[in-house]
Amino acid sequence: MSIRKARGGGWQMAARCLTALLGGYAAAAGIASLGARLLPIATAEATAWGMILSFLIFVSLGLWAFHEHRLTRIALVIWGSAAATIGAVLLIGPRA
Repeated sequence: MSIRKARGGGWQMAARCLTALLGGYAAAAGIASLGARLLPIATAEATAWGMILSFLIFVSLGLWAFHEHRLTRIALVIWGSAAATIGAVLLIGPRA
């Protein structure tokens, strides 16, 4: 097995870390909020399920961010899902 020097230097790792941490948190929060908003159960139960699933989503996105080779794919998927789900939650509005 050969050891390769990382292409792009340290800025790619910094971008990967920021995307995994900040983008993963935003995406997990957006997905959990949207899921809690759309679940057809009581508000408190939907919120609890959204919070529980947000931890799994955040960890999964973080692990995937360091497993995937292409930084552009990571950024598009994580930041795109964060923007789309948070935008959808804002458009739907509060639960009545």
